[in-house]
Amino acid sequence: MSALRPLFVVAGIGRAAGTGAAAARRFSKEGYSVALIARGEDSLKALSEDITKGGGEAAPYCIPSYSPDDIASAFTSISAQFPNSHYALRAALFNVGYAVWKPFLEVTAAEVQESLNTNVAAAFAFSRSAILKFKENNLNAENPKRGTLIFTGATASTRGNKMTSAFSIGKFGARALSQSLAKEFGKDGIHVAHAIIDGQIMTGTALERSRDQPLSGLSPESIAQAYMYLANQEKSAWTWELDLRPAQEQW
Repeated sequence: MSALRPLFVVAGIGRAAGTGAAAARRFSKEGYSVALIARGEDSLKALSEDITKGGGEAAPYCIPSYSPDDIASAFTSISAQFPNSHYALRAALFNVGYAVWKPFLEVTAAEVQESLNTNVAAAFAFSRSAILKFKENNLNAENPKRGTLIFTGATASTRGNKMTSAFSIGKFGARALSQSLAKEFGKDGIHVAHAIIDGQIMTGTALERSRDQPLSGLSPESIAQAYMYLANQEKSAWTWELDLRPAQEQW
């Protein structure tokens, strides 16, 4: 029987040059098939076609919202298109966020609820679907762990600031979820990791201008490389949390 092809699922593709897209391209280059979940149909389709043209295998799954039902529905579609007979989910990235940058007294109840829904409830639903798929994988010498679940966090995951009251409560919640899952499912061969992205993510011309200078922003490709490192870690030394920051901070 031929080996199952590894599958990578990423939720959150905001821009063609952003972190989610860079991670999808990186995992594809490493031999993973890629399932892309997001709300933007055009960006999903463009990224899927780009990966396919590069010799990889990718499929887009556009969802109307990051509600638990929509996320579960996307995973059902993924399981149908990438069946267990030929594929095994080996890595999943929750790269979704809802940012609110306002003074506390200007934040609305609806914005607080949306932050909790997107940053916490959606992360919970995504994690549940991913872990259930991981648990279907067998442990053996070739695959000593069942899968890797990664959360994209932020500085606000560990530290509140003047304008981040609504944003931080959501990011704190997602970080706590990742820590709890790491403790609960490590014994099952499931690696859960949280990455703090501490700084502005630079793309396009801004990134090109900084090539010959001390970097003050993070490259999506460098973040994706760190995520690939997490997926390849051996069980004897798993990272729960990475703190990624540029060489030169300006905040």
